[in-house]
Amino acid sequence: MNVNSRSHVGRRHHQILRKVYGAAPVAALDALDLTVAEGEFFGMLGPNGAGKTTTIGILTTRVRATAGDALVAGASVSREPSSVCHRIGVVPQRPNPDRGLSVIENLIFHAAYFGVARAEATRRSQQLLERLGIAEKKDAKVDQLSGGQQQRLMIARALTHDPGVLFLDEPTVGLDPQARHALWDILRELHRQGRTIIMTTHYMEEADQLCDRLAILDHGKLLALDTPVNLKAKAPGDTLVEVSFDGDASKVKADIDGISKSEARGNLLRVFSRRGGEIIPALIAAGEAQGLTVTDIHISRPSLETLFISLTGRKLT
Repeated sequence: MNVNSRSHVGRRHHQILRKVYGAAPVAALDALDLTVAEGEFFGMLGPNGAGKTTTIGILTTRVRATAGDALVAGASVSREPSSVCHRIGVVPQRPNPDRGLSVIENLIFHAAYFGVARAEATRRSQQLLERLGIAEKKDAKVDQLSGGQQQRLMIARALTHDPGVLFLDEPTVGLDPQARHALWDILRELHRQGRTIIMTTHYMEEADQLCDRLAILDHGKLLALDTPVNLKAKAPGDTLVEVSFDGDASKVKADIDGISKSEARGNLLRVFSRRGGEIIPALIAAGEAQGLTVTDIHISRPSLETLFISLTGRKLT
C-alpha cells in the first residue's frame, strides 16, 4: 500500500498487506493493495469488522502486518516507523487526550514529542484552536468539552507538528448530527489546504460527501474502489425492498414478476425490484400464504448502500 503526502511522495515498490489474528487464523486484512494520491481525501467504507481499523493501525505503525509492507509519505511502516510517525497525524476513533491537562497543554505536550520548541508549539496550538473554533476553551479541562469539541481537540493535536498525512478512524462516531456536520466542514477545509486525508467510516453520507475516492471493504477484502459518483453508478439499477416477517423468510416464494434477485436471512427477505415498491403487495401475499405476517418494510433507491448489499448480502452496520 502506498500513501503519498504533500512533501514526501513514495516511489519505491510496495507489497500487498495481510494481517492474520489468532492460532486458528482469521484474516482481518486479506491482500489489500491500494495507492492514495498526494492531496487526496480517501475513504475506507465498511461495517464493523471489515478491516478498516486494522488498515489504519498498520499505516500508523500501531499494528504489525503479518505480510507485506506499506509506504506512507515515502517511508516504510515496517522498516522506518519513526519516520512514518513524524510525517502523519492520527485522530483515533475515541478521543484519548490527557484529562489532567488543559486543552492547550494537551497540544503543547503532544508537539514536544516531535521536537517542536515550546514557543513555537504554543503559537501553533493557539492558531489551531482558533481555526477549529475552540479557542475560548484553551484553558478548560478536557472533561468540560462536548463530544464534538473533544474531536476538534483531537484534530488539533494531530496537526501540531504539521504532518503531511492525516488519518481519521471513524471520527464522527457518537456525535450528534450538528456536531458531525461541523466536523465535516473542518475536514473539507483541511483538504482544501492540500493535506492528504485517509478516513474510515461506516456512514454512507459521510463517505459520499467528503471523499475523492472510496475503498469498500468487508471481511478484510477490497470489494470496490472508485469515486463515490462512479460507485453509485455501479449500484444495481433496481430498487432494494426489504421485508421483515414474524417467521422464517426463506419460506416466502419470491418468484414475482419484476424481481431480479432475492435473498432470505432469518426473518428478513431482501429483493431487488425493477418495479420499485409495486411488488410489495405481492410479497405480503406470498408471506401470508406461508402463514407469515409482515412486521417491517424498507425501500432503498440505488446508492452506495445498495451497492454494498449487492456485493456482500449485508448492510453497512
